[in-house]
Amino acid sequence: MFNNDQTDVLVVGAGPVGMLTALLLAESGVRVKIIDQGDQTVGHSYACALHPRTLKLLDEIGLANDVLKLSRYLSTVAFYEGADRRAELRLSGIGLDFPFVATVPQSALEDFLEQKLKQMDNVTIHWNHRLSALRQEQDAVVASIDKLSKSAKGYAVPDLDTVVQKTIHTRAAFVVGADGQQSLVRQCLGIDYERVAPPENFATFEFEWQGNGEHEVRIVMDEKTTNILLPLPENRCRWTFQRITTDEPSEFPSKDRTPFYVVEPTNDGDSRHELLSFIRQRAPWFDDTVGELDWSADIRFERRLAKRFGHGRCWLAGDAAHQTSPIGVQSMNVGMREAEELSESIVEILKKEAPLELLEDYNRRRRGEWEKLLSVAPSLGSRDEASSWVKKHSDRILPCIPGSGDDLALLVNRLESSCDADQETLVVSFS
Repeated sequence: MFNNDQTDVLVVGAGPVGMLTALLLAESGVRVKIIDQGDQTVGHSYACALHPRTLKLLDEIGLANDVLKLSRYLSTVAFYEGADRRAELRLSGIGLDFPFVATVPQSALEDFLEQKLKQMDNVTIHWNHRLSALRQEQDAVVASIDKLSKSAKGYAVPDLDTVVQKTIHTRAAFVVGADGQQSLVRQCLGIDYERVAPPENFATFEFEWQGNGEHEVRIVMDEKTTNILLPLPENRCRWTFQRITTDEPSEFPSKDRTPFYVVEPTNDGDSRHELLSFIRQRAPWFDDTVGELDWSADIRFERRLAKRFGHGRCWLAGDAAHQTSPIGVQSMNVGMREAEELSESIVEILKKEAPLELLEDYNRRRRGEWEKLLSVAPSLGSRDEASSWVKKHSDRILPCIPGSGDDLALLVNRLESSCDADQETLVVSFS
């Protein structure tokens, strides 16, 4: 039945979280098979800001130097309200190996991970393969996997349909679902993906920029919206503005696996006009010239959390288990930490005969942290000495902070205790 198709771990999803999980497992001598229904790594980036903790993890696997060569370093996170600068987080001088946020195209990050995996004998990557079913047994999981191909239909201008060429049955000791918010692993397990807050709609613009704020992230808050200016490599930047609308833009886009992203010329003028209007209304201090517009998109994000991070021998990591606002890029960065933690637990079970219940600890820790990050459980308090602006926006500040775990807790403590109550301006560091 299985045609000798067996592996220690099947990883579903070849994004950053999935490939990192596979790489960490393979480095510990575990056999890994990765499948993804796309035909190549991502062609365009939506999550592109790497936290200090993520950079340290990439350094441990020998990829930080390659990634940083293509990155822009941002050592400050500044908070604005209209024209007023209200607070800032200084990441320099904090005693960590990488005291900054690095912006880099996700496509480049995935390419580095894929090349690293190709150098390993105990990993195989299978593009155009889609999970269709899972069956858990006492000591293994049987996964049904559809091998996909394109079939042309039509005449003068043929369309391409995705068809199932054949179905493969793979037996694995564990399955890791790192296949995004539409996770087939999560669906096969019947795990609810609960919405914990109403949808948030964002307009995103990327363009050429010669601005002076090249070393800091700038976050703009008003009564109803949170917006972010994110400097990017090669003299570009990205503005993401939260919309105030009842319209329903598209769901968070699936990976664009083409090598480029095109904004139709007929829409360029309208997009530029809307971008300039957003800037005038919400960031009047932004007086830098807006260069050529590379692309723009309307995206809907939802704060969601899986009821469980898995059970038995099938477990979730990354967007398969959670989604949050794009402002702090927390979902992907925390997902990379989950890849590390989950792979360590699986190695303990496979190599050191640790009990399967070890993965229940993973579920408990992951759920606990995300309940705080998504404000399901109490997290960021408002101590008496905090400024009135910080108190007012405390729950909204948390998703903007480029940290998680112990780093986030330390930063939050500084945020609460290091303010200047007279000027209501906050200077925060880890030192």
